[in-house]
Amino acid sequence: MPLDIKSQFDPATKTVSYVLIDPETRQAAIIDSVLDFDAKAGRTSTVSAEKLIETVQSAGATVDYILDTHVHADHMTAAQFLKSELGGAVCIGNQVGKVQKTFADIFNLGPDFPTDGSHFDRLLADGEKLSLGEYEIEVLSVPGHTPACSAYKVGDAIFTGDTIFMPDFGSARCDFPNGDARTLYKSVRRLLSYPDNTRLFLCHDYGPGGRDFIWETTVAQQNAENIHINATVDEEAFVKFRTERDATLNAPDLILPSVQVNIRAGHLPEPEANGIAYLKIPLNGL
Repeated sequence: MPLDIKSQFDPATKTVSYVLIDPETRQAAIIDSVLDFDAKAGRTSTVSAEKLIETVQSAGATVDYILDTHVHADHMTAAQFLKSELGGAVCIGNQVGKVQKTFADIFNLGPDFPTDGSHFDRLLADGEKLSLGEYEIEVLSVPGHTPACSAYKVGDAIFTGDTIFMPDFGSARCDFPNGDARTLYKSVRRLLSYPDNTRLFLCHDYGPGGRDFIWETTVAQQNAENIHINATVDEEAFVKFRTERDATLNAPDLILPSVQVNIRAGHLPEPEANGIAYLKIPLNGL
């Protein structure tokens, strides 16, 4: 029986979360969850995560893994809330320490802040395979957007994270700390070297031109139509375009609060003496 893939779109951050369920064993994985955040009030909520929980429970599934494709800069992960409600190991690519080190310095988190990935339950290496019932989740290292991005391949489906978007929106930015356009080019070409009918499930869609939101495409469609990185675009042209474009972009609205939570695997900062947790805003730090 085919893998059951259930998607959930968050209109506030334009993020797509996925629940993967093996139909035989009812073992499940969750990819790229969202913890809702009201930036004006400084308040988190779990409306989006509770919908994922409902999806899992209504399917009679058991969660083995809660996966993030990278340290997101546009939304907080709900990994710890989901783990508290559903169980499962919180996982990310094993290069996450590079991101933790960079942002620990930016936020001045001090020498006691671990930068070895130990906030996460499991760090995943390129090529590693996770059992999901009758299926395997293969980890693909795809750095460039960040140095620690991973995609997840299950059968004929790849969950790409922020490497690429729908063909009419192009590719991910590479101007975050330690991002690199040349590295992203190689990562995208790796993904687009799979068979033409390989399905690609994206982490975001922005509905350019007012079209309906879409987050599933194929290798063939991307190679033929992607406006930034189709099969005819060489590495030098992509690097030039991406670098010039990134220089014009504003920072994501939620990068500062999101990264502080996401380098902690979804844990909020420890409360201070008054019982309230605080996020830092480094002035002129990015």
